[in-house]
Amino acid sequence: MYEYLNGLIVNIEPEYIVMDVNGVGYQIMTPNPYRFPKKEMKVYTFLYVREDIHSLYGFISKEEQKLFKQLLNVTGIGPKGALAILAATSPNEVAAAIETEDEKFLTKFPGVGKKTARQMILDLKGKLAAFGSSFDQQLNVDDLTAIDSQNEIEEAILALKALGYSDRELNKIKKDLQSLDHLSTDQYVKKALQMLMAKG
Repeated sequence: MYEYLNGLIVNIEPEYIVMDVNGVGYQIMTPNPYRFPKKEMKVYTFLYVREDIHSLYGFISKEEQKLFKQLLNVTGIGPKGALAILAATSPNEVAAAIETEDEKFLTKFPGVGKKTARQMILDLKGKLAAFGSSFDQQLNVDDLTAIDSQNEIEEAILALKALGYSDRELNKIKKDLQSLDHLSTDQYVKKALQMLMAKG
């Protein structure tokens, strides 16, 4: 129903962004809200409708939007699980893992066990067209709100909790995050996901 929205991002929360489009504020769930700067931009969207649920999901690239739709077709994967997968890696890496039947890679995502990984391969192998490079779009760190490292780490932890990671898993990497040089929240999220994937 909604292919994309053009507007001003006015608020960023651990699970969603708020975009002002001609005076209307849209709450948009995203894989990693901290990738989005508070500025005018285009966000690719998908309206998820199930009985009493009407949620709007947003993505920084067309490739992410396409993969999200594909993942929702897999038995055992809902919107939250699809967001967690997109937050942790890029569309072409997921497509490559599915094409090569790399169950070990797929089971590193929260909520994805061997059964779901096999279902992903069964349902999607051969159906994922080659993804472009736009998913690697990097946002200028200057566009992100600058706050101290500790607050940014806490925001990153909240974002990871929203993706389904437990306090136990996150406590294991918190000290590692604190030992890093000052990064943006988005960069802390990416580093944390790499650490979690490695420990998985």
